[in-house]
Amino acid sequence: MPEVAIIIGSETDLPKIKDAVKALNDFEVKNTIKILSAHRTPDEAIEFARGAEGNGIEVIICGAGLSAHLPGIIAANTTLPVIGIPFSAKLGGLDSLLSIVDMPSGVPVATVGIDSSKNAALLAVQILSIKYPFLSEKIKKYRTIMREDILNKNKNINELMEKYEK
Repeated sequence: MPEVAIIIGSETDLPKIKDAVKALNDFEVKNTIKILSAHRTPDEAIEFARGAEGNGIEVIICGAGLSAHLPGIIAANTTLPVIGIPFSAKLGGLDSLLSIVDMPSGVPVATVGIDSSKNAALLAVQILSIKYPFLSEKIKKYRTIMREDILNKNKNINELMEKYEK
């Protein structure tokens, strides 16, 4: 069974990853959540990153705010794909976004939008779908459902307009 680790730097970040956890569960991808800090528990963060592959983890999602060093420290210590979620903080998340997206050459971190934990999970599922064909089928079905939902809204556009005019 595919497995994704989700790492956050603080307990207060738990609500920010609920959409990722839900999406991974919906796609039947095992997920493990860890609270590790690049600054307060650097040894443990590095130890986790170095041992993740041997523990069955195949993709790591890291959410971070402010200086947002967590995804980078994890990526520097594993060859697994790392997906960074910049969390909104003092500068509306722009500080976190720039810290995560602008990694030095050779140590990439895939980065999703600010507070976009669901997209991080969907990207992890897409990465895993290369190895697990059942996930590829689930992604295709998910996108078909999204498409149909939008097209159905066009059929009821007048009713939707009335809802938003009130």
